[in-house]
Amino acid sequence: MMNIAVKIAGVEWKNPVTVASGTFASGKEYGNFMDISQLGAITTKGVSARPWAGNPAPRVAETYGGMLNAIGLQNPGVEAFINDDLPFLEKHNSRVIVNICGHNVEEYCEVAAALGGYSTVDMLEVNISCPNVSEGGIAFGTNWKMTEKVVAAVKKAAKQPIIVKLSPNVTDIDVIAKAAEAAGADAISMINTLIGMKIDLHTRKPLLGNKIGGLSGPAIKPVAVRMVYQVSRAVKIPIIGMGGIMTGEDAVEMMLAGASAVAVGTANFANPLASIGVIEGIGQFMADNDIADVNELVGQAWK
Repeated sequence: MMNIAVKIAGVEWKNPVTVASGTFASGKEYGNFMDISQLGAITTKGVSARPWAGNPAPRVAETYGGMLNAIGLQNPGVEAFINDDLPFLEKHNSRVIVNICGHNVEEYCEVAAALGGYSTVDMLEVNISCPNVSEGGIAFGTNWKMTEKVVAAVKKAAKQPIIVKLSPNVTDIDVIAKAAEAAGADAISMINTLIGMKIDLHTRKPLLGNKIGGLSGPAIKPVAVRMVYQVSRAVKIPIIGMGGIMTGEDAVEMMLAGASAVAVGTANFANPLASIGVIEGIGQFMADNDIADVNELVGQAWK
């Protein structure tokens, strides 16, 4: 018998696999292809206090080994999420993680407070890559003081454990991770996308409507593995690793680097069943290597 259950910030998952925010919506569409209850957790698309328009089209571009996206966190707001998505999620036997976003600290706290009374919501993922309009559009996650400010405020407003999603677009990610931990984060998820651009050879202009976008997919996996390895040695809270995970072996590598769980993102667009394949792949690796407990993998690369 193998144990593939993990515990993240006191919340037990049946297995260590979730999906990356923004790649799975709230699971309705993927439910046409798979039993989403097989996931350890479902991480929703970003939810804001009020409807968020997002960026101009085109919003997605294919690249070597990945994709660029500039969706801009478009969503109908927390009230619509509660009315339309939570009833669907209640029907499935997976942990629910709601990704929350805001233009300022107050908006983050508003979303956290609105979700506090719903037992269906097991955890909140705080997206600190959002631009803080009060500070001229600087992303919260690129400055340790701003990170500390928003995390401390959300922690106070939230009823659920909070996961802080880190941006890789910083000079020293350890500093940001430590600030999040000091402010009360219960876990960290990493990494978000790397900033990139693609230029259309015919128009000779940036292909994305927003000009720049976030690079994800296999191309960023070595960066993600390095950053997880680095941060797992700097903080004591659990890490959910993501960035280019396509297979069970990719997930195992991320766990060896120090992640207690993983999230599948871009792979979902290429194969709706990718996350199930990752769960099965982890189990196969454990069987092939006589590993009884998936938690034994965590951080073996540096122990």
